[in-house]
Amino acid sequence: MLDDTLLDDPAALQRADRDRALFALAGSGARVRTALRLADAAGLDRLRPDGRPRAVLVAGHGSALTAGGILAALAGTGTLVIPLPPTDATAPRVDRTGAPPAFTAGLGWQLPGWAGPLDLLVISSAAGGEQGLIGLAEQAYARGCAIVVTAPAGSPLAEAALQVRALPLPYVPTALPEDEAPTAPAAEPDLPAEDPAALWSHLTPLLALAQKLGLTQLPYDALPATADLLDATAVRCRPDAAAYTNPAKSLAARMAGTVPLLWAEGPVAGAVAARFAAQLADRAGRPALAGLLPQALTEHRGMFTGQLGAGVDPDDFFRDRVEEPDPLHLQVLLLRHTPGTAGGPLDEDGGPAEVPEEYEGPRSFGVTRAHRLAAAHDVRLTEYASTRPDPLHALADLVALTDFAAVYLGLAAAQS
Repeated sequence: MLDDTLLDDPAALQRADRDRALFALAGSGARVRTALRLADAAGLDRLRPDGRPRAVLVAGHGSALTAGGILAALAGTGTLVIPLPPTDATAPRVDRTGAPPAFTAGLGWQLPGWAGPLDLLVISSAAGGEQGLIGLAEQAYARGCAIVVTAPAGSPLAEAALQVRALPLPYVPTALPEDEAPTAPAAEPDLPAEDPAALWSHLTPLLALAQKLGLTQLPYDALPATADLLDATAVRCRPDAAAYTNPAKSLAARMAGTVPLLWAEGPVAGAVAARFAAQLADRAGRPALAGLLPQALTEHRGMFTGQLGAGVDPDDFFRDRVEEPDPLHLQVLLLRHTPGTAGGPLDEDGGPAEVPEEYEGPRSFGVTRAHRLAAAHDVRLTEYASTRPDPLHALADLVALTDFAAVYLGLAAAQS
C-alpha cells in the first residue's frame, strides 16, 4: 500500500529522485523555448517549402515515436503521418571507451516500400548513436525522400545528416547542474530509463517543422504559449506543494494500488493516454491499459466482470486481513478535450481539472456509457478534462499533469 504522506515530504521526494526526473519535468518549458531558438538558428525559419509532402514518416524510439503520434493527432486527416518504429535489433558494437552500449544502439528500421520523392522522413534521437537510424537516412536519400534529422550536435547521426543532405536540427537535453547529476545506477545498464521530459525535445522541432509545411492548423504562437503552460504546470505540481493543492500528487495517490484503465475521447486525449501508460510503466513500474472511446468499452469490458472489477470482497467478509496485501482493483481514468465548453471544469489556474461526478454538462453517449459501466461494477472512474480551445495547449496540460503524476507515484512507491 502506498503511504501518501510521503508525497508531502519534499526532502524525501528529493532523496528518492535519484535521476532528477522532477527537475527534468520542471524544465520542460525551457526546453521548448531552447529547441525553438536552436531550430531557427539551424535554418528552419528560412525554410521555404514547395508544397506539402504526401506522407510524413517519423522514425525513432520511445518519446520520438510518441511525438510522431501526437503530430498525427494534431494533423488529423489532412496529412498522412506515420510513426516508424524499429523492426529488428542486433547486438550493438562496443565503443572505444569500452562502456556497455545501449540496447537501442542496435535497433534497426526499414523504410516502407512505397516511400519515395513525394515523402518526408523525420528522424529524431536523443542519443544520436543508433546505426539503424543512420542506415534509414541512407535508405531515404537513395529513394529521393526529403529528410530532417533531430539529434545531438556532433553525434554520428547528426554528422550522417549532412552526408544525406538532410536538414539537421539539434536535440536539447536536460540542463542538469553539475551538483545535480543523476546518482542512481541503472538496474539494466543497457536499458536505462528515458528522460521523462525528452518528449518536448522531440516534439518541438517536429511541430515547428509541421507549421512551416502547413501540416497543422496551429496558430503561429502556439509553441511559445505551450512553453508558458508547461511552466505553469511545473509551479502547480512542484514537490513542495501540498497534495491537496497539487493535482499531480492527488492523481498519483488515486492511481496507487489500482490497475488503471486509461480511456480517452478524441485523438488528442488518446495520445495523452498512450503517453501516460508508457510513463506509468517506465517511471512507476505499473501496468496500464490505454484505449479510445467508444471501442475501449468493448475491448475492456471483460476487466469489469473479473476479479479486478469487484468493488467488494465476496469471500468471508469477517476474516482477519491484517497480514494480507491490499487487493488490486480497477481504476478508470477518463481523459477528454472539451474545447469551449460553457461552464466546463476548467481549473482556476487554467489547467485540466477533475470533473465532479455531479457535472451535468454535455457528454457523448460513449462517455455516458463509460460512467454507467463503471458505476454498475463499483469501479471508480475519475474524469479529467481540458477546455482550452487549442488542441496543442490541451495536450500540453494533460501530458504535463500525467507525467508529474507518474513520477510522483514511482517515487512514493519506492519509498514505501
